[in-house]
Amino acid sequence: LESSRLETRLIEAQLQSLQRQLHPHFLFNTLNTIAALMRTNVNAADAMIDQLGDLLRMALHTSNRQEISLQQELEGLRKYLDIEQTRFGARLQVQMLIEPDTLDASVPNLLLQPLVENAVRHGIAPHSRPGWLAVESARSGEQLVLQVRDSGYGVAPERLLALNNGVGLTNTRARLEHLYPSAHQFTFANVRDGFCVTVNIPFRRTVSETDAIKVEVA
Repeated sequence: LESSRLETRLIEAQLQSLQRQLHPHFLFNTLNTIAALMRTNVNAADAMIDQLGDLLRMALHTSNRQEISLQQELEGLRKYLDIEQTRFGARLQVQMLIEPDTLDASVPNLLLQPLVENAVRHGIAPHSRPGWLAVESARSGEQLVLQVRDSGYGVAPERLLALNNGVGLTNTRARLEHLYPSAHQFTFANVRDGFCVTVNIPFRRTVSETDAIKVEVA
């Protein structure tokens, strides 16, 4: 029993470490964008600073939780996408195709942001033409299926394996393996109209703070 408790604490510590890696990585990228905008569009840079403040406040509010509802995850993601749309303007169109029944599903905190960041970096930023990215959720039996797609030209086959070396995707894979060992899928592939990352995890409804209190009292 003691060995099991120690193993649980070790996994929790590893998850906390992985989650904390995402904040400086994202913050560094955003501050670089703000610095670049200061030279070309001060008003846009000022707006982005405000948006970054909103996003960081939201991230701090849930920083001690490994899993949150999909709705909360999407609220944070929209704050991040506000920043990216300030940066790219009309070059970036965003589609949210979310099944209402999935909004209270439990997902890893900050699961989608690095996936969307990767889509922006490789599917939108390199091209002068307008592009789009789509975030989708659906329930398939006992699985929650999440997808992030972009309108880029995909990735050369020899580079697909190299994608695992990026901070965002490596971190995401490690967190999924800790949270859902042998009960998840994390795949990415070229598709007809761009690139697609798919995450399958067990479908579980989020327990609200009120419900958790009731359980403790009971």
